[in-house]
Amino acid sequence: MQITLLSVGPIDENCYLVYAERTRRLYVIDPGADAGRIVEAAGNFPKFDEARILLTHAHVDHIGAVGEVARKLGVSRVMLDPADGEIYRSPYNEIPPILPAARNLPETEDFAPDGDFTVLRVPGHTPGGCALFFEEDGGRVLFCGDTLFAGSVGRTDLPGGDWDTLMESIRRELLPLPPKTRVFPGHGGSTTIGEEKESNPYLR
Repeated sequence: MQITLLSVGPIDENCYLVYAERTRRLYVIDPGADAGRIVEAAGNFPKFDEARILLTHAHVDHIGAVGEVARKLGVSRVMLDPADGEIYRSPYNEIPPILPAARNLPETEDFAPDGDFTVLRVPGHTPGGCALFFEEDGGRVLFCGDTLFAGSVGRTDLPGGDWDTLMESIRRELLPLPPKTRVFPGHGGSTTIGEEKESNPYLR
């Protein structure tokens, strides 16, 4: 498994490109902005047989480049929990004046069983928040969007957010993962499950 991180857009959202060697599949996780940079980075991987876009949730800073990336990479599927469909399609899903609502968005479908990763449903930051757990050659990696951060957790003051739901999602789905699982959040630096269990003030 090969991973590339791109910090994109005016609020430095983390977009990840993951190449699964076993299936020769490229996953683009949360392409929030800077489609040209994302497409260029995709060209640095070995030739892939299929490209998919995976969305941890539907806030505009995570979906702004979905349409252009999907077209330029010939993406076969754009995957999103249906509970975030209303946010994904909303013309008010924006952060004015720096991030307008995304345009020309392709249709999405729910996550289906996949041999490369497991979907963990983690509502709270948004109703349809998801985390993506990859295992390959003994390594474990979690892409958790804005659910969990190094030393913090996601905000819940936006429409659809709920603090109690977020904390229950983290405790139920994320904290039981192996302590050495590398955690790649939607903003900021990486961490591990073990580090967050020990030091994250919101999880004590």
